[in-house]
Amino acid sequence: MLQKKVCMLGAYAVGKTSLVSRFVKSLFSDKYHTTVGVRIDKKPVELDGETVNIILWDLHGEDEFQRVHASYLRGTAGYMLVVDGTRPDTVQTALNLHARARTVLTDVPALVLLNKRDLVDAWTVSDSDFEALRSAGLELVETSAKTGAGVEAAFQRLTKRMIDG
Repeated sequence: MLQKKVCMLGAYAVGKTSLVSRFVKSLFSDKYHTTVGVRIDKKPVELDGETVNIILWDLHGEDEFQRVHASYLRGTAGYMLVVDGTRPDTVQTALNLHARARTVLTDVPALVLLNKRDLVDAWTVSDSDFEALRSAGLELVETSAKTGAGVEAAFQRLTKRMIDG
């Protein structure tokens, strides 16, 4: 069985832990829990008749007081940058994390999860924000940890990219 490490990166409170919980356990909680350091979960993913064991590293959120340690990224086969559609400042955090991750990981696949799709009417990210992410070579996937929309497909997509190279 293949095993791949995936890191969840983003600003604080963008929904990284909720996305992992939705993907691994099909659960969502409205209660906010701050991740301290790293939380590790795993889930087998079936892809093209093959099982890939995904080891998810849910890293603490980045803010002005706390930065993601490069050591957490070592051995990562792919990563997801999570952006909160209701908070445009999380786009810049994602871009900064992407640039730092590339110094450690060089050429592993990455996706941007535009989270909180269930609140799309309240989104304040702009077309120029989306373009900045695309210009950085990132693929964007809309998700909602609350409803589950797009979550399974995003993890399937990243897994396929990790396997196909």
